[in-house]
Amino acid sequence: MNTPRRPDGIDLGEIFRKYGDAYRDAHNLPLKSLKVMSAIEKCRTEELGGHVYQCDDCGHEKIAYNSCRNRHCPKCQSMAKERWLSARKEELLPVPYLHAVLTIPDTLNPVALANQGVIYDILFRAGKETFLELGRDPKHLGAEIGLIAILHTWSQVLLDHPHLHCIIPCGGLTEDGKQWLFPKKYREGKEFFVHVNVISDLFKKKFLSYFDAAYKAGELNFVGKTAYLKDRKAYKIFKDNLYKTTWVSYCKKPFGGPEQVLEYLGRYTHRVAISNHRIVNVENDEVTFSYRDSKDDNKTKYMPLEVFEFIRRFLLHVLPPRYVKIRYCGLLNNRKKKENLKLCREALSVPVSQNKEESRTESWEEILLRLTGVDPTICPNCGKGRMVRSRTLRRPSYI
Repeated sequence: MNTPRRPDGIDLGEIFRKYGDAYRDAHNLPLKSLKVMSAIEKCRTEELGGHVYQCDDCGHEKIAYNSCRNRHCPKCQSMAKERWLSARKEELLPVPYLHAVLTIPDTLNPVALANQGVIYDILFRAGKETFLELGRDPKHLGAEIGLIAILHTWSQVLLDHPHLHCIIPCGGLTEDGKQWLFPKKYREGKEFFVHVNVISDLFKKKFLSYFDAAYKAGELNFVGKTAYLKDRKAYKIFKDNLYKTTWVSYCKKPFGGPEQVLEYLGRYTHRVAISNHRIVNVENDEVTFSYRDSKDDNKTKYMPLEVFEFIRRFLLHVLPPRYVKIRYCGLLNNRKKKENLKLCREALSVPVSQNKEESRTESWEEILLRLTGVDPTICPNCGKGRMVRSRTLRRPSYI
């Protein structure tokens, strides 16, 4: 298929502004979905107010509307990602890092959709314990490791596909906190920390143990196509089949140091179900978007969807309110992170800078200049003056 030409102004917000009311009228949506749709529709429009910037030389004016800052909004994630990465710079260790992916069988997907908080918590817990337990095992490492676990819930074609991306420093700290150990497999020049079959098997056992406990505690809702699982005999057959199924895990070979890790992290941490650049056309009530086909050598392909089906698929991935989708485990646990990182650096003989500058938050102008080389404070009209905030645009009174 030839690459479609992407018209100007096509993005998720425009789709919601054009079709959102009709979709809401046709579907009984939960409050979390309504809030996300509303935020994305209003993002960087007069609905949220903004500021007027004026050139101090030629008087040219430019309006900058406020962002919605919703974590599901494609427009708002670039700045959020850069600020998050900037905060992580001081936490990275001078060692290679591993990237592992943990997935659950697709037969669990309908259960996960109806029980997002419970299943996602089990996914995090089982994933964290799998890696920490294998790290502590002397057969593999015999040390405490750290990891950043990031929840994604979508496939390339926006279907439900809950999985964890885990970024793991290559090695760990001995119990006495004095020595950094590298994995035995890594020292042998192999591509993994622990063989993926070992990871998959332990992850499956832990996940299903917690899943069964949640079932017995009555914490799971079974509705629609999963209603039959309320019957204990049907549930037992379902669970036994999950044990028999091969669970897919993935662990990439170690990749480089801190700068490469930051670039790698940026691909996953603040990604939303679909970015605006993947939406290539909206025509005749149909949305066409690009995707990578993993079954065909990751070739870029294009999928047309009826617009209501496109919106439905996007809303599958709205997380429960205040749900934390990036978690820090082991050595990187927030409660003792600072102390642990100090021990890690001492064990790795990393010199501590005596003239460390106090970190500060970059402005959006500084981030844009760093990423694109474009200085938004320079007047786009005369190219000489500076754009200075001259007045505030309030939200319309009816909001």
